[in-house]
Amino acid sequence: MEIAADIKKRISENPILLFMKGSPDAPQCGFSMQVARALQACQAKFAYVDVLSEPEMRRHLPSYSNWPTFPQLFVNGELIGGCDIVVDLFQQGQLQEIVRAATHPATEATN
Repeated sequence: MEIAADIKKRISENPILLFMKGSPDAPQCGFSMQVARALQACQAKFAYVDVLSEPEMRRHLPSYSNWPTFPQLFVNGELIGGCDIVVDLFQQGQLQEIVRAATHPATEATN
């Protein structure tokens, strides 16, 4: 499968997807660890991709997302950002809302 199609497929199949170095239980960089911990503190259920074990993903994701560094957090198909942005959103209480909206979408009331 072409790498761009693979990236798009993974993003579309996972409401919350973190492209990181390592895994949430064994992060391989401090920035990835901070984002994973912020998501865990929000009690988010999220998928991840270890870009260290997938060199093609690591090479092509920055051009796909137009974001040069890792980690990269996608929520409902949209790039939220990297470590600084995610940690800032968490500290402001906004990441919790983003996670809640992604995992418990509001249902429309019918009259």
